[in-house]
Amino acid sequence: MTDIHGTYDDLFSAVPGALAALLDAGDAGGSVAVFVDGEPVVDVWGGFADGGRTVPWRRDTITNVWSVTKTMTALCALILADRGALDLDAPVARHWPEFAAAGKEKVLVRHLLSHTAGLPEWDAPVTLEDLCDWQAATSALAAQAPRWEPGTDGGYHSLTQGFLVGEVVRRITGRSVGRFLAEEVTGPLGADFHMGLSPEHDDRVARLVPPPGKDDGYAASARGADAAPASGTGIRVRDGNGMAWRRAQIPAASGFGNARSVALVQSVMACGGTLNGVRLLSGAGTERARQVQFEGQDRVLGMPMRWGLGYGLFGTTYGWGGWGGSLLMIDPDSRMAVAYVTNQMREPAEETRGLDLVLSAYDGLQGLRR
Repeated sequence: MTDIHGTYDDLFSAVPGALAALLDAGDAGGSVAVFVDGEPVVDVWGGFADGGRTVPWRRDTITNVWSVTKTMTALCALILADRGALDLDAPVARHWPEFAAAGKEKVLVRHLLSHTAGLPEWDAPVTLEDLCDWQAATSALAAQAPRWEPGTDGGYHSLTQGFLVGEVVRRITGRSVGRFLAEEVTGPLGADFHMGLSPEHDDRVARLVPPPGKDDGYAASARGADAAPASGTGIRVRDGNGMAWRRAQIPAASGFGNARSVALVQSVMACGGTLNGVRLLSGAGTERARQVQFEGQDRVLGMPMRWGLGYGLFGTTYGWGGWGGSLLMIDPDSRMAVAYVTNQMREPAEETRGLDLVLSAYDGLQGLRR
């Protein structure tokens, strides 16, 4: 069995066991963390940080978590809403006047967070260079018309959501969403999560490994999590491994962290807004995430979805996953957050790893609550 490093409560031994099984089955590397009541009951990692299996995955290894990044951007918006700086029912154009163009004057802030704004992609194909140019990416979205009446239907805004919400954050605070996250969230919590990765962290990054049988030209599929827009803005594995992607702030997809940092930050949502003496928002502010904004067939993902404010809703839990396998699950009723971060990608149709690890965490939780 692959060696698993880190610590865990004996009641949660199924979690490191499940991670070891994934690595034994051929996965490169990964980490899993489970926080209950704001405290880590599982913090483990194993495997390798490269496809060649030469660099061990270490305690401080980080990797691109793809769309798990959306949960960090959403948290920033919810904090601003809780402070009264952001009105979720206000037109986006109140903060971003140019956004009112092309019939978008009635698009509300909550529509951006709930994938109901009608802007799931750019009208024209965008390149990686375009995505790394904040002004270009946001100006193009401000100029285009919605594809459906905002608020009436849902469609996953795979890459656009981060720019839409992030520009609102920037207009309100004068700071990029990555800077706001660092100064208001990850800094106070001591969380090793980054949006816009600086060079000193490069040697800790685990490179993404494409699914078996694929090379680094593998791109997001047309259906499923992180579905590639039809206009050709799909991102390839080699893009995610590139320097431009690391440095850019692409708030829907370019966050770097490990399971410990993801679970630590999002434990704020599981624990009523306060963690380790740091109060980021009120209990009522965290509950906003679970308010159903859309329920039905997602016109982009092609599957039934329930969208809250910035998170996907799954029964009484919420969270989201990223292309390739990384996952976050929050259970406020149990005050638990579970995060899985991996550099080993799999085809979306074959992806069950995160769910299996979450179920293993619940086995431990049952024993803890007895």
